[in-house]
Amino acid sequence: MLDLEAMIKNMTEERDELKREYEVFSTDNYTRQGWVYFKHSFYYISSTTKFWRDSRNDCLQRGADLMIINSKEEQVCMRLTWIGLTDRETEGTWRWVDGTLLNTSYWATGEPNSYQGRDEDCGEIRFYGSENSWNDASCTSQKYWICEKTVAF
Repeated sequence: MLDLEAMIKNMTEERDELKREYEVFSTDNYTRQGWVYFKHSFYYISSTTKFWRDSRNDCLQRGADLMIINSKEEQVCMRLTWIGLTDRETEGTWRWVDGTLLNTSYWATGEPNSYQGRDEDCGEIRFYGSENSWNDASCTSQKYWICEKTVAF
């Protein structure tokens, strides 16, 4: 009898937790806050400019992180924004903000290049309308940014 009661209690707790998660991740809730839904992720597109680190902090405060580009569709939809890509830890080793190494990239011709010896350790989408549009830029430049919150259903 105790096992059955414990199972019912656990199932009730799981149900309640799923309800709470649904409320947090419901499309209407995010849409009201200015998020856009696309292929299992919500995106928040800034309307102001900030440094890369400040942009990332804004995303983290929203329970998200700077956008990680996992598909050609994501790449084509975005422009003139910080993305969650940096080589700040080790020059030339580009990593996403979640720590994964860069595998597929969309660098513009000649990029990344630390132009004229500048310290350009943060990734941005720069050239709208071109598939290969990434640029390395100074992290202290102010740019728009995109937060991404992945939702697993």
